[in-house]
Amino acid sequence: MTDQTRRTFLKQAALGTAAVLAYPSARALGANDRIRVGMIGVGDRGNDLLDQIRKVPNVDLVAMADIYSRRRDQAKSKVPGIQTFDDYRRLLDMKDIDGVIVASPLHIHARHFIDTLAAGKDLYSEKTMTWSIPEADRCLNAAKTSGKVVQIGLQHESSGALTDARQWIKDGWVGKVTQVESYMGRNTPHGHGQWVRPVPSDCTEQNVDWKAFLNGRPDRPFDPYKLINWRLFWEFSGGNCAENMVHQMAWIMSALDLPEPSAAYMSGGVFSEKDGREVPDTIVVTLEFPQDTVVTWQSTFSNKHYGLGDRILGSDGTLEHHFEEPLEYWPEKVNRPSGESTKGQSPNQDHMKNWIDCIRSRGTPNAPVELGYRSALAVHMANLSYRHKKRMTLEEAKSMQPEYS
Repeated sequence: MTDQTRRTFLKQAALGTAAVLAYPSARALGANDRIRVGMIGVGDRGNDLLDQIRKVPNVDLVAMADIYSRRRDQAKSKVPGIQTFDDYRRLLDMKDIDGVIVASPLHIHARHFIDTLAAGKDLYSEKTMTWSIPEADRCLNAAKTSGKVVQIGLQHESSGALTDARQWIKDGWVGKVTQVESYMGRNTPHGHGQWVRPVPSDCTEQNVDWKAFLNGRPDRPFDPYKLINWRLFWEFSGGNCAENMVHQMAWIMSALDLPEPSAAYMSGGVFSEKDGREVPDTIVVTLEFPQDTVVTWQSTFSNKHYGLGDRILGSDGTLEHHFEEPLEYWPEKVNRPSGESTKGQSPNQDHMKNWIDCIRSRGTPNAPVELGYRSALAVHMANLSYRHKKRMTLEEAKSMQPEYS
């Protein structure tokens, strides 16, 4: 073994990928063949994706893997005849699976991401792409060398609003953009915090592969609350930035063709419900970009009146984006006196179908791995800023080791 091969092997082994290097490549796919798909992780979000993939024509959902028996049973009840596994590697061993949807908890994304590509499968990976920056680097490299189609679950990238925004910006309607404002608000009944889910009575050590869930975290006794409510804890989650901000940052980056942020600052805290969560529920993020652009994102779990939106503020016009609504444009008359306000008309695309179409055509999907990488960096830089209580540059963020607590 040469030094270079040894280094490559050790990197792959760190994520448990050495075993899958011997997996066979995916089958050759004809233009008219039905595409066969498997899923890794079928919790709440995974069930949404399961319903989405079942609606795409000429696709068979043939297998799923999950560490919790309840979720395997639920999949069987929804999809008669589906094969289920408690070990995802058995799913990846299936030679006739073309693509795999990864919807496992965030801290396991990178393992499933890299192993899926190593097994010769095309990949749909839920956002945020990874739990940490080093994982994002490894996943980006794996995707680039795999030759596989990789779609990230950033559904706003398939919106008609993005199509219109790109066109209007290209046509010069917006002018120079130095600031973008974005926001997302939710609310819950008093005493019930966002994301807190009840623990089913069958969530026991006998029905869960707890070691697989920990994924290299320090060993400890089985904790059903953390298994079900992993989004509340830093060692498994990226908090609200990873769950929600990432969608809007990816949309803004795509519209304006922005690179990764140069610096980030995040303030806030656990203010809405003092329920033992670690990740903040009230947030203000400022992201600085090299192209003289500042993007802010604010979010609360105590008020949903304004919902979700983005405002791109240009010298010649303003774009306002609300999820699932047409994009709106207003001219800045001082610089574009002949401009007229208008609403976008481009239709939304089906994000899951876009992935399937690209598996057939070998084209680039709407949310490619490069965007998954840039948006993940924005998330991780913001969270590192919050946790270290300082403005975080890209260079500083990349030099830091991941922290489990």
